[in-house]
Amino acid sequence: MSTEDDRGYYTTGDSSSTTQSFGPPAGTSSSSLFDEDDAYTSPPTTDFSSFDDQEPEGTTKGRKPEWHRGLDFGLLVLRLAIGAFFVAHGTDKLFGWFNDGMGMEATRQLLTGFGFTEPGALAWVVALSETVGGVLVILGLFFPAGTAALLGVMANVIAVKGDWNLFLGDVELEMTYAAAAFALLFTGPGRFALDRHTHWWRKAPVYGFVFLILAAGLTVVTLVVFR
Repeated sequence: MSTEDDRGYYTTGDSSSTTQSFGPPAGTSSSSLFDEDDAYTSPPTTDFSSFDDQEPEGTTKGRKPEWHRGLDFGLLVLRLAIGAFFVAHGTDKLFGWFNDGMGMEATRQLLTGFGFTEPGALAWVVALSETVGGVLVILGLFFPAGTAALLGVMANVIAVKGDWNLFLGDVELEMTYAAAAFALLFTGPGRFALDRHTHWWRKAPVYGFVFLILAAGLTVVTLVVFR
């Protein structure tokens, strides 16, 4: 083991002096001395901030869910089905094409049985609402008006036909139609529609709310004034 003192020192004065002084030479600060010696430099620090909120490779941070073609296709199928059902019912009320017991006269009698005081005028309103509203839903044209018309008709049917002593008033089918029309009123028709790029297509929830209020108001008027 070496007994020599390996600490740095320097001699003062001339080379013949035996006086030893420890520490940095005169005129040299301790900080500059250590800065020059790589052994005394501060160790590199690791920045852990880059590990925060890391996402898997290939993903975009903050990426929003995208509207895809499957949604448009699903809305198209729903529109075609609901629209076709209502067109069939509406034209049957107008012309009796699909049911020998229907036609305008039978529709007036039906409304009279439900207690309406103006069955003649209301028969035309119901038949045209179902027919025209169904066509508009199929085409995706003036969509808020078409879906609101179907929703208003179903609201009236549920109100006058429902027997609430039975399970779900025995109007499950009418409730299903109403629910579908209500949903379409707020989703809009999708991109496979003639309404595409119109203002009400881009602002479907806003227009849906407005036409929902209109449908509700007309339903109340029909039930209170004409019944």
